[in-house]
Amino acid sequence: MTEIYELETERLRLRQWTEADKAPFARLNASKQVMEYFPSALSQAESDQLAERIISAIAQRGWGLWAVEVKGKHPFIGFVGLNIPSADLPFSPCVETGWRLDYPYWGKGYATEAAKAAIAFGFQTLDLAEIVSFTALGNERSQAVMHKLGMTRAPESFMYPSLPEGHKLQAHCLYKLSQADWEARQ
Repeated sequence: MTEIYELETERLRLRQWTEADKAPFARLNASKQVMEYFPSALSQAESDQLAERIISAIAQRGWGLWAVEVKGKHPFIGFVGLNIPSADLPFSPCVETGWRLDYPYWGKGYATEAAKAAIAFGFQTLDLAEIVSFTALGNERSQAVMHKLGMTRAPESFMYPSLPEGHKLQAHCLYKLSQADWEARQ
């Protein structure tokens, strides 16, 4: 049986998903602010399907894009964790760190705090050689988080393969962090 992991930080718990998480997840996936750098907002059905894929990945591997709660205050604010992208990316195979938090929880350092815990887990427990993160070129908020995580931006951008040629979000930037660079900063 696969060992299932959960992580904690000073303020946050990165935990398994529950059925109760699906409604607030659908609300954040329907938000134009939250989904600004995605091709479109998600319907309830699309959001539920995404949640089921995330839950299944954690069940298979023991880790993934965990549900995030603010301890003692907010039971679900979004997800943060590690993921193996399904898209055929120019730098695949890889493990990425990713996040999607509901808008009221932006600007509080939660994405950075949780992603730092996920990265530490990736390097210390999974012994990954490298963790990446990527986003649309215009997403400066996520790029700021990547920078705070100690990641380095790759010099070239890439075109996200599932978006049509010329789509305003097709050009993406890649950030990387090697285990050696992460250890040197600890």
